[in-house]
Amino acid sequence: MRAKTGLTLFLVCTTLGVAAGEKWPFGPWHRAPDGPVLSPEGNGWESAGTFNPAVVEYNGKFVMLYRAQDAAGTSRLGYADSTDGIHFTRRAEPVLSPEADYEKDGGVEDPRLQKFGDTFYLTYTGYNKKDAQLCLATSHDLIHWDRKGVLLPAYKGNWNKGWTKSGAIVPEKIDGKYWMYWLGTAADKTDQTGISYSTDLLHWTEATENPVLPRRTGKFDSRVVEPGPPPILTQSGIVLVYNGADDQLIYRTGVAVFDRKDPRKLLSRTDQPIFAPEKEWEKVGQVPNVVFVEGMARWGKRWLYYYGGADKYVGVAEAPVQ
Repeated sequence: MRAKTGLTLFLVCTTLGVAAGEKWPFGPWHRAPDGPVLSPEGNGWESAGTFNPAVVEYNGKFVMLYRAQDAAGTSRLGYADSTDGIHFTRRAEPVLSPEADYEKDGGVEDPRLQKFGDTFYLTYTGYNKKDAQLCLATSHDLIHWDRKGVLLPAYKGNWNKGWTKSGAIVPEKIDGKYWMYWLGTAADKTDQTGISYSTDLLHWTEATENPVLPRRTGKFDSRVVEPGPPPILTQSGIVLVYNGADDQLIYRTGVAVFDRKDPRKLLSRTDQPIFAPEKEWEKVGQVPNVVFVEGMARWGKRWLYYYGGADKYVGVAEAPVQ
């Protein structure tokens, strides 16, 4: 019954997208497999939660950087790889642990990955138990990381009045600039999506006076509108999968399409979610009722979307390439 409902939602959303002149690069989502592909283990640095992953292809494998949490609530980034995108082997130790002042005690959280040339750019949240801020590190092998500091400081910006998180960088330059969608907190304490541009990936300028993807009262994204994986570029637009939460903080997945020539211009977005918590391990965990999509990889004729379930597990959804 739930699967049929999810498919119906997806078909409704697809119709809305086509009606707006947009075409998504993926078809209906379904879980592959039904259970988690990564779970907490041991009594150390990844004992409380393994969730919210970034995934890229590198040297013929899928490499996952995932948020791992210990019993004290401190987060580190773990590394796992796979040949099929489903079965992952972990490294024994984390590849990024809190060291800088803006990470101390809270940790490094919620990675997203983008590659330009031979360099991987990792956006992540640095949390010091006081502030959460969007940060950057770079690497050539996904194991050894060079911190570049805070990209978007908390409590600053045209409309942001709180923390900054979730930097999803567009995979190509547009109009001679790099573009990044990110999360900020508006004056009404809701979390919404902004956009900034850069010429060097290190220094960013806010591109709008207001959220580029705002919350919507009464819908699945009434409280939180947060970028998911890096966007997909198509001929007809910039397709951003995002995480929306309602007033009860149930997290579901939406899709927004922006103009291919102007990343600030919203063309369409889903009225209903395309993916939602259904399994027990997505409903019960450190935070209940959460599917939080953060990683993405293409494998042949299908897309693989990696998500955190209830802030405790990693799951995978797959969708056919359209």
